[in-house]
Amino acid sequence: MIIGIPMEVASEERRIALTPVGVYALTQKGHTVYIESHAGDASGFHNRDFKKVGGEILYSHEEIFRRAEIVVKVQPPTEEESLLLDQSNIVMSFLNLGLAQKPTLLQLQKNQIAAFGYELIRDRSHKRPILKAMSEIAGCLLPQIAGRLMESHRGGRGILLTSVAGIPPATVVILGAGVVGFHAARAFSQLGTNVLVLDKDVERLGKIDLYLGKKVITSVVTPYNVEKFVRIADVLIGAISLHGERTPHIVSEELVMEMRKGAAIIDVSVDEGGCVATSRPTSLSEPFFVKHEVTHYCVPNLTASVARTASYALNNVLTPLVMQLSDGGLETVMASDSGVADGVYLKDGKYTKPSIEKLIKDGQ
Repeated sequence: MIIGIPMEVASEERRIALTPVGVYALTQKGHTVYIESHAGDASGFHNRDFKKVGGEILYSHEEIFRRAEIVVKVQPPTEEESLLLDQSNIVMSFLNLGLAQKPTLLQLQKNQIAAFGYELIRDRSHKRPILKAMSEIAGCLLPQIAGRLMESHRGGRGILLTSVAGIPPATVVILGAGVVGFHAARAFSQLGTNVLVLDKDVERLGKIDLYLGKKVITSVVTPYNVEKFVRIADVLIGAISLHGERTPHIVSEELVMEMRKGAAIIDVSVDEGGCVATSRPTSLSEPFFVKHEVTHYCVPNLTASVARTASYALNNVLTPLVMQLSDGGLETVMASDSGVADGVYLKDGKYTKPSIEKLIKDGQ
């Protein structure tokens, strides 16, 4: 099988889906792996590193797409890239439903591409390993980001996340107790920050109580509780995710207007639509904007800021999956592994997820 790893063309995407470790595993099994020249530079993996493990360097973006049977990306294909694919191709990437562009989806459909969305793939324990890996990294990153946003020269509240003698710490409110929320709660609580986590799933909240103890306050999501806690937040983390669906806005613009002056919102779910009404996608070079005197940080590819770590995490999960597809073929794998099949959102010109059909129908 021929696997292609193209250069990411999305703005400031620094991750690469497979590292030299993964390429070595594939070439040792007799598969051909093409890597676009300099595709791994931003994450610290260079052409020579891929050549040493049997990878072949190509110097044309178009050639990668034309020659590969399986295209392994990080960001979804662009409309221009989708024109280079046909029904002989499998393309693997994040789906990013909240940012998905209708023309691209329609072009993939027209060309009858088989397309995987990483965040939809399940393992045999029904967990989503790729989403989990990125979510863990994102959760651990959030205190670093929040600390910078609190600094006075950035328009923040001018407070530390942690406490010093005689001065209380900042208050961080986390919406969502999934993987991002759990790891964020752990990271913030280790700094001594006041942490409150809201979720509608009592079992998830119970896990936080069990592992993090009374360092973290948990509460069930209700309109009353959301309004009550958002108003007192120095930092509000949006970490709500609905697999294969757009995230609903549970924080209204009116509520944002009632937040503390200089408070910060970090909407991690912005790639799925965001859970705060005032959120809009930003970039790593211009990561935040201020609205209603509240700083918003809404970077969809948040983990690209630690591109090497994130690339290793992607590789660890993707290498066995790409190997499985390369050895067995798409039809065999889908028939034998329902978790992998769950990651396919487009096949034979048909979408397998109602949420995508709705997105196209609504005309995004």
